[in-house]
Amino acid sequence: MRHETLDAKAFYTSIDSPIGIVFIASTSKGICAISLAVAEEAFLSEIKEYGIPERDDKRFIELRKELKDYFLGKEVDFHGHALDISSGTEFQKKVWGKLLEIPYGETRGYKWLAEAVGSPKGFRAVGGANGKNPIPIIIPCHRVINSDGSLGGYSGGVWIKEWLLKLEKGHRS
Repeated sequence: MRHETLDAKAFYTSIDSPIGIVFIASTSKGICAISLAVAEEAFLSEIKEYGIPERDDKRFIELRKELKDYFLGKEVDFHGHALDISSGTEFQKKVWGKLLEIPYGETRGYKWLAEAVGSPKGFRAVGGANGKNPIPIIIPCHRVINSDGSLGGYSGGVWIKEWLLKLEKGHRS
């Protein structure tokens, strides 16, 4: 467990979406996990590293509304939410910070990402960090694609990445 006290909590909720149930968790520091296309038991097991899981839908009222709007194709700015990315290495945190700079409805390549974090030949390293992103959608790892335009991988499945990109491009204001 990463937290100092044994009674730390990992609060969570879920929403129904066009891509399935989306699970969301937070700690006292901020949002720590979003899981797409997983069973609730797997999600609860995943968030135990942050503390004892406790469902608390009221804690997530604003974020749940924003995610529902996002899935309706509305451009949503999630930047007002605190994030707990304590599970990442320093390099991963650097990569995840750069992902936050990719605008809604746009994509970037792994080469851009590698250069942006000061590791111009580190395509595999940034790909690995991208794949370990614990807060997809809010940290938009789905917006990174291969240089040939192919989608590459996605932790929830490539079909979800394709769906999210089509949603954003189709509803871009």
